[in-house]
Amino acid sequence: MSRRPVWMERPRLVERLAQGLILFLVVLLVVYPFAEIVSTSLAGQADVDAGGGLVLLPLHPTLRAYQVVFEGGVVTRAILISVGVTVAGTLASLATTVAMAYALSRPILGSRQILRMALLTLFFAPGIIPSYLVVKQLGLLNTYASLVLPVLLNAFNLVVVRQFFMAVPEELVDSARLDGAGDLAILLRIVLPLSKAAVAVIGLFYAVGYWNAFFNALLYLNDQSRWPLQLILRLYVIQGAPLPGVGSYVTGQAPPPPESIQMAVVVIALLPIALVYPFLQRYFTKGVLSGAIKG
Repeated sequence: MSRRPVWMERPRLVERLAQGLILFLVVLLVVYPFAEIVSTSLAGQADVDAGGGLVLLPLHPTLRAYQVVFEGGVVTRAILISVGVTVAGTLASLATTVAMAYALSRPILGSRQILRMALLTLFFAPGIIPSYLVVKQLGLLNTYASLVLPVLLNAFNLVVVRQFFMAVPEELVDSARLDGAGDLAILLRIVLPLSKAAVAVIGLFYAVGYWNAFFNALLYLNDQSRWPLQLILRLYVIQGAPLPGVGSYVTGQAPPPPESIQMAVVVIALLPIALVYPFLQRYFTKGVLSGAIKG
């Protein structure tokens, strides 16, 4: 009787305990910073003084820091700008990536050359000065388009979606053509439904990229009223720059500590992606597995 492979053997008790301990430590290392950020945002001055700046378990939790942040109006406007740029940018990037990936997955003239040109952007990224000059020549300075158009297409995402489209059985495409379907109908009715896991994953990548981006806003937007949330977060939390309206408080109430206000801004910046990800997790897992399995 042949011996079973090592990976088919049942782990011993010591091995299972070691795996559980390692998993617990990894989860603790991931959860602890988030718990500390949320707790500090809810802490009062006494809790912050007792904890030395960061608090894990606030004894007197309060939402005063969030109230002060939203009273100023700066963060509220920045949230709306970030949401608008993220939604519009993600939809535009998905449409561009899907259309180009489908075209490059078909046997068309010059597809290899176009794909090579797209792949060059992975190895030779444009510099800051040339990018700024191009945006300026196009008249996009101080516009929201400057946050979307320079990063509209990601070559890595293009390659991933193209590979999924190429994996669609050719028989389905041929049968659709025999029924009189054109390329647009084939893309919308056959290719996209079979590749929705990959499209959902790429959409998540684009959304996270647009939501977390701040450098393009710092480079192209001179009007502070147009700044997205991540740029507000960088200036206020990391550099400690004061924001108009943030930090004011109602007479007769003690102001929240600066640490609580900073962590409240961080929580507000993290919350949207944290809320969206659970709904896309099953597509994310399916997309990764589909790309790893052949045959």
